[in-house]
Amino acid sequence: MSPRRPGAAPRSSKEFHLSTGTRVLNGRYELGDLIGRGGMADVYRGTDLRLGRDVAVKILRADLARDPQFLARFRREAQSVAGLNHVSIVAVYDSGEESQGDGVDGVKAPYIVMEIVHGKTLKDLLKAGEVSIDQAVEYSLGILAALEYSHKSGIVHRDIKPGNVMVRGDSGRIKVMDFGIARAVTDSSATMTQTQAVVGTAQYLSPEQALGETVDARSDLYSAGCLLYELLTGRPPFQGDSPVSVAYQHVQGIAVPPSKLNPEVSAALDSVVAKAMRKKREDRFPDAAAFRRALRAALGGVAVHDAPQDSTAANLVAVPTEAISAAVEEPTTARHRAGAAHPGDSTTALAQVPDHGAASDGTLASAPYDTAEDALTLTQDQLRVLLPEIRNLPEVQQAQRTHRRHRRGLMVTLWIFLLMVLGGGGFGIYSWLTRPIPPELVAVPAVAQLTESAAMQKLYDAHLQPKLSHVASATVPEGTAIGTDPQEGEMIEVNKDVKLVVSAGPTAVQIPDKLQGQSEPAVRDILRNAGLKGTLVTTFADNATVPANQVIATKPAAGQSVPVNGTVEIIVSTGKVEVPELRGQTVDQATTVLEGLGLQVRVEEKDNSVVPAGQVTGQSVAAKERIDQGGVVTLTVARKPPPPPTPSSKPTPTPSGKPTADGG
Repeated sequence: MSPRRPGAAPRSSKEFHLSTGTRVLNGRYELGDLIGRGGMADVYRGTDLRLGRDVAVKILRADLARDPQFLARFRREAQSVAGLNHVSIVAVYDSGEESQGDGVDGVKAPYIVMEIVHGKTLKDLLKAGEVSIDQAVEYSLGILAALEYSHKSGIVHRDIKPGNVMVRGDSGRIKVMDFGIARAVTDSSATMTQTQAVVGTAQYLSPEQALGETVDARSDLYSAGCLLYELLTGRPPFQGDSPVSVAYQHVQGIAVPPSKLNPEVSAALDSVVAKAMRKKREDRFPDAAAFRRALRAALGGVAVHDAPQDSTAANLVAVPTEAISAAVEEPTTARHRAGAAHPGDSTTALAQVPDHGAASDGTLASAPYDTAEDALTLTQDQLRVLLPEIRNLPEVQQAQRTHRRHRRGLMVTLWIFLLMVLGGGGFGIYSWLTRPIPPELVAVPAVAQLTESAAMQKLYDAHLQPKLSHVASATVPEGTAIGTDPQEGEMIEVNKDVKLVVSAGPTAVQIPDKLQGQSEPAVRDILRNAGLKGTLVTTFADNATVPANQVIATKPAAGQSVPVNGTVEIIVSTGKVEVPELRGQTVDQATTVLEGLGLQVRVEEKDNSVVPAGQVTGQSVAAKERIDQGGVVTLTVARKPPPPPTPSSKPTPTPSGKPTADGG
């Protein structure tokens, strides 16, 4: 089946390739091998017949296409990612629906056409033990860049985990995928109060998700912190025999610092992980950009100053995982077996193992979690029922009572000490507090041309508090310090705020050269790598020399500048040439025109007593019709007819040898 011209009428949603018998969706996407299978959809390698590029096609499973919740979740994924255009997010090119089976039930399963990424998931790299400390930080920076973009677009991912992050094999670039349970930041239904609504993956669940509260961008940052923890240590921050025990630890437990599991992890990285995994979302990083800055600063040894420095917290209770699992597993299993006996009950099984599906009898899966991808998913209804049971366990109540007694004793001790200080040394303290103390001054150090992290460290060393400010600059490289306010050398009080001005890079990008002849996806990557963050628009045009599906040029053209957030049009060749009107021209003129268009010329002469000889009277391809590059056009050219024969002047001999009378 040959590719259709742009603008041709669509074919039926379910077709088969005439030569190979493969399935073709919407007359455009030819399906190949099955490259992935999850609990909700199958992913096939595919080919876009119109643009000639490889794609990945994700199709909702036929048995789930009848379920309105799965259908809504799948469509929400297409809607969420369709508006996201970022180099670290798997791009979605198209979406649609196709009939399943023979169409007897009238079931239409939706599909999503996505960018195909050649590489491995972080899950695979973690299993192989192929992640170093530097790679862990680099991968996390890429994930945070994607989250920063999606959050600014109003989308919260809600399921950040190793299985949803790809690493490209050619460049090592991060690609975040699977926005299946993503929600808009402004969506008031984001509390997920529906009975069977998926909350997320237990190993990376934020406390507010586990408790069914509203989610926001900081919930993704908690999950990103859990993922960074696993990249640094090779294991998730919390483990258990059931998803409920893991979720409970996210709400009440404190993770062991990564440096305790991996001595190569610095104290600065410990502080970043601790800040990202704070239980209260207002104590975490305010946004992904702040998380990224802290992570880059940690590479230079700069720690987060307001992160907890130990593994304990006064308002949290640590409960043994074994006690939770043993107490929860039996009543949970019994409840779900009872539910299986009542087909009308809408409550689903507690645990659904990815890639394998839930157990047929609805019982609880209890395999330990070795990696994040082995974690089970939770629904809000399950947590709503099971968390009260956990909190009523004797072990939990005993731990809480012990903690309250310890806190009361500590408070009594503090009050006694305070009274002693106030009574015995009140006058001395008053005199010390009221005595005039001259402020300690320090000179603002020079930080120009230093990296952002080095400049911050230099200001911290001078006992000053840097406050970042990014400004555009066409001369100073991105991420390099420009200066400070107050300026260097000025004397100010210690611990005062100093504005650190850092270059955000240029405001305009120059279109690179040598884009002609490359594929449209390759040109998109080149423009993104050049720093362009705006919209890329693809259009098609006829061209005599550039092969089909290759780039002819861009608007603005190569060498011209465009704003960083501006729009660039990518013009792609259709592989066609439009034939002009040639009749009335001489054969030499018409031949020159056609050869200039890269077409072959064939000439047929015909006698014509009306049109001058050598003039074109017809063409095999009509004017303004389009043909393939290098095609043949036959020209009909007028030829002067031969003169009529003249009568003979010699007499015609007769049989007797004498000329006839009329032959004289």
